[in-house]
Amino acid sequence: MKLHPPFPCNQCGACCRHVNRAGETQCLDRGDGICRHYQTDSHLCAIYDKRPQICRVEDQYLLNYQSQYSWQEFIALNQAACLILNKL
Repeated sequence: MKLHPPFPCNQCGACCRHVNRAGETQCLDRGDGICRHYQTDSHLCAIYDKRPQICRVEDQYLLNYQSQYSWQEFIALNQAACLILNKL
């Protein structure tokens, strides 16, 4: 199921640079808080097409949050988290 509008990810990498801050993503930490799949030179994910479920915003919404939030609310919550992570 495709959600509309799609999540407006700008590929800033903030979520990839702070995986140590959430229990669900700590297993991806390479030891310095940065995801082991994050490429610091290109700011892209080395395994984007095969990235873990936790890294897929739309999938996370459908699997875990659609009974709690509308898609628009979920986008707003994730965008707020992006802003916080970008300030760290």
